[in-house]
Amino acid sequence: MPYTITEKILLAHTPDKKDIRVGEFIWAKVDLSLGNDITAPLAIEEFEKLGINPAIKDKIVLVPDHFVPAKDKKSAQQAKILKDFAAKYKIKHYYEVGRMGIEHALLPELGLVGPGDLVIGADSHTCTYGALGAFSSGVGSTDLAASWVTGRVWLRVPETIKFIFYGKLNKWVGGKDLILHTIGDIGVDGAAYRAMEFSGDVISSLPMDDRFTMCNMAIEAGGKSGIIEPDETTFNYVKETQKVKGKRQNYNSKFKNLKSDKDAIYAQIKEYDVSKIGPLVACPHLPSNVKQVRQLSNIELDQVVIGSCTNGRISDLRLAAKILKGRKVNPYTRCIVIPATQNIYLQAIKEGLIDIFVKSGAVVTTPTCGPCLGGHAGILTAGERCLATTNRNFVGRMGDLKSEVYLSNPAVAAASAVKGRIAHPDEVVG
Repeated sequence: MPYTITEKILLAHTPDKKDIRVGEFIWAKVDLSLGNDITAPLAIEEFEKLGINPAIKDKIVLVPDHFVPAKDKKSAQQAKILKDFAAKYKIKHYYEVGRMGIEHALLPELGLVGPGDLVIGADSHTCTYGALGAFSSGVGSTDLAASWVTGRVWLRVPETIKFIFYGKLNKWVGGKDLILHTIGDIGVDGAAYRAMEFSGDVISSLPMDDRFTMCNMAIEAGGKSGIIEPDETTFNYVKETQKVKGKRQNYNSKFKNLKSDKDAIYAQIKEYDVSKIGPLVACPHLPSNVKQVRQLSNIELDQVVIGSCTNGRISDLRLAAKILKGRKVNPYTRCIVIPATQNIYLQAIKEGLIDIFVKSGAVVTTPTCGPCLGGHAGILTAGERCLATTNRNFVGRMGDLKSEVYLSNPAVAAASAVKGRIAHPDEVVG
């Protein structure tokens, strides 16, 4: 029978089954099991009650990235729980401050994820790895602990919605705008427990960083996962990351033809002409509350954040630097730049991007989720507004319940930092 790419991956990870159907529950093998300093301590607490060793310790990844460097005693204790657990069981993939990064940028960079993998993580944005042609999804902390014991995860096979993007991208438009447009169209529950399969000529032409951004925000439409069929762009990325970090398996030959069957069954098919899409902003308090940038030129800003697992990669920093070079951040606006990993930070230094940011009046911080979840390093007080390249803008997401968060791509964020209000990049660079 015909299958979508998601169904093929799930079937391949359920060796006791010969076929698979939407809606059925499966007991699937996991290739990677991820936890961070918020979610992993809960998993560790439950796991330790069993008094056994992890069954898949080489597949466990622990990344303290939400409240680090520790902002207070409680956050320091959370991080210590991870470190102690990693030392006790000799967890290979534990990444301390100084070697870590924002988890969903770090794992692909380290070559830990590739096409055809099944990845779970106790973080909702685990869906990011679908950009590499993997099935990846967020789970609860107890599911995480269970995977350490059994090497498996209990899943319901999701329906798939296929999104086809065609046409020519407009200036300043990238993956962030495409996914904001999609969420604005279907709503924050439009893909509830469904796989979001992104396809079309436009997707095929997108670089990996934009693909990561799109899959990262599948959860903002309620998606169980986001996924893009692996192609030469994917395989070249995987080849380069694994050349540096050590090849885990030959993805290029094993998954060369990993794609949905032509007669696969979809719950829905949506098509978008990208030539009609301009730079967008998601307004408070939902990622679906999307408007054109030029409609919001009267929105003054107290803070701009450029970074996160959504838009903290090197191409994002390059784009922001292009806008900020030779210009100054508005004197009444804070601009916080957060490279997503140490390697990205180092690359930004080598390329002179950090020099541009600092000279513009922005501040550059160590890799951290920090302000994205209202953790630290950029909390808002009552009445303040922030435009961020992050992925969520719920009530109180970045601090006080009476603050506001807007979401955009890095070019719009950088231009807005200069103007001190939401601004189109053309207002700054022409």
